[in-house]
Amino acid sequence: MTAIATRPVRYPTEAGLTAWRAFLKTHARITRRLEAELMSEEDLALASYDVLVQLAEAADRRLRMTELAGAVLLSRSGLTRLVDRLTRDDLVTRQACEDDARGTYAVLTPAGLSRLRKASKVHLRGVEEHMTGRLNPSELATLTELLDRLDVED
Repeated sequence: MTAIATRPVRYPTEAGLTAWRAFLKTHARITRRLEAELMSEEDLALASYDVLVQLAEAADRRLRMTELAGAVLLSRSGLTRLVDRLTRDDLVTRQACEDDARGTYAVLTPAGLSRLRKASKVHLRGVEEHMTGRLNPSELATLTELLDRLDVED
């Protein structure tokens, strides 16, 4: 029988916890502002916007539901309900997978692309106002580098 190697448990320092809390607080505040602006000006939730973006950037403007679930920050059941709403609004359609009877694609409709283009003006303006416009190019590069180092594969 072989012994299972265990890593020593490490906890964040006080400075680490301060940085963590600042990250969470800032993310939550910016996300709330972006959500409020999209809802107020375009009557579109941020999660819906995210789904439309993911589909617009995908090949053939479609993704398998499992791929879409991995690309957005929703549970599979949450994504299913959201895609149901987007389908009712004619922004997305569902298509059966040709090569897998169990699989389903979410497909961006022309109306969905049009809605995304309109909403993008609001969203990108907010990203600039609440985040990128508050940092100079050097700070943006440093922030990107630091966040890339924290990127964790699922």
